[in-house]
Amino acid sequence: MAATGVVKLSPSSTSTAATSFKHVEDVKSFTRLSFAASNVAGEKLMSLTGVQLQRRRSATEFDNRSPLIVSPKAVSDSQNSQTCLDPDASRSVLGVILGGGAGTRLYPLTKKRAKPAVPLGANYRAYASNMGGYKNEGFVEVLAAQQSPENPNWFQGTADAVRQYLWLFEEHNVLEFLILAGDHLYRMDYERFIQAHRETDADITVAALPMDEKRATAFGLMKIDEEGRIVEFAEKPKGEQLKAMKVDTTILGLDDERAKDMPYIASMGIYVVSKDVMINLLRDQFPGANDFGSEVIPGATSIGLRVQAYLFDGYWEDIGTIEAFYNANLGITKKPIPDFSFYDRSAPIYTQPRYLPPSKMLDADVTDSVIGEGCVIKNCKIHHSVVGLRSCISEGAIIEDSLLMGADYYETDADRTFLAAKGGIPIGIGKSTHIKRAIIDKNARIGDNVKILNGDNVQEAARETEGYFIKSGIVTVIKDAFIPSGSVI
Repeated sequence: MAATGVVKLSPSSTSTAATSFKHVEDVKSFTRLSFAASNVAGEKLMSLTGVQLQRRRSATEFDNRSPLIVSPKAVSDSQNSQTCLDPDASRSVLGVILGGGAGTRLYPLTKKRAKPAVPLGANYRAYASNMGGYKNEGFVEVLAAQQSPENPNWFQGTADAVRQYLWLFEEHNVLEFLILAGDHLYRMDYERFIQAHRETDADITVAALPMDEKRATAFGLMKIDEEGRIVEFAEKPKGEQLKAMKVDTTILGLDDERAKDMPYIASMGIYVVSKDVMINLLRDQFPGANDFGSEVIPGATSIGLRVQAYLFDGYWEDIGTIEAFYNANLGITKKPIPDFSFYDRSAPIYTQPRYLPPSKMLDADVTDSVIGEGCVIKNCKIHHSVVGLRSCISEGAIIEDSLLMGADYYETDADRTFLAAKGGIPIGIGKSTHIKRAIIDKNARIGDNVKILNGDNVQEAARETEGYFIKSGIVTVIKDAFIPSGSVI
């Protein structure tokens, strides 16, 4: 069983895995992205990542830290805010990144992999196993779900996954647990998140997104008091219930104009939880609760714990559906400013190094696109597309508004000669093939003169035996699929 990297755990899965992660340098430079976890023999892996940074401190060192600065206003995650943590996050926070389950909404991309293992942005998928560099400041460790005489069940949900590994997490001499999700795309400075938790003397701090009324109905909303403390939850409210969830978002740092446009706050599903509070909630207060968002966090509020909201006012996308995944990928090609940029020296996105050669483009016309490593692109046209690593695109092909995930390996010249002799098709895009508004998963073999255009504007179709699905009008060719020459989709 192999699973690596930063992943999310969902309540429904048959087989799962959990991960422990110790971050390189500090939480400040740690950037989130949905990566990691593979699946074997069709079993879905869920991963749980625990993060402890650098060396441990003794309990007496923590007890002698500076007094808390109590502030009613959570610090927004802006470039202007400063952090001054004592003890610093690199020695006092254990991160737990929950890994995806079945990923049914992202099917067929999740047919042969867990949800956060789906490649993103041409190059990105998983952390290296030796993450942390020469100073040995970090590691990635996968903790698989298991059955035992005390607990015969697999992970039943996000809270249950953490509960089953509390025996391991509590061994780390830290102050807080940082609970994260692995199927979201965003860039956050977690030190500011942790600072807000400590400044407000919170038991739990929930990251929140400002929302307008149109988007708010699709999220779990929270209501806060004048100090930013959460006092009420509502799951996807509508009508009068929605209006009742309006809050003054200036309390969390929005200016008056934006607060007027965005009077709702939605939970991002990520939390900072004080260590002793987490242990008490999962073992004593709510031993049967399976989910953080719907059970543990509202339950903590109901028993009088201080649950604070922390405003994250930046790009965030839940990439759990085909349409959202497609839009997030194509969004990085937007000009002049992409929706999300991987070009940030201060907060880099880490991935598995593959040591591939530079991409080779021979007489190709490429515009408004992102090209991954190790591609071979010959005399074709590519516009507004993302081309994944090891992609091979043949002469005369046209790729528009599409995501090509590339390949896991190269075929040798001998392999291609053998395939040609048997009438087979090599991995990649064949000659004079036209692809528009589509996702081509890894290792797909698409023949010559294929048209993947969805000319009839079909919105939903399941053609698994033919190698593709259509969801929200987007054609998705399945991993390892074979699309014969001359096919029209």
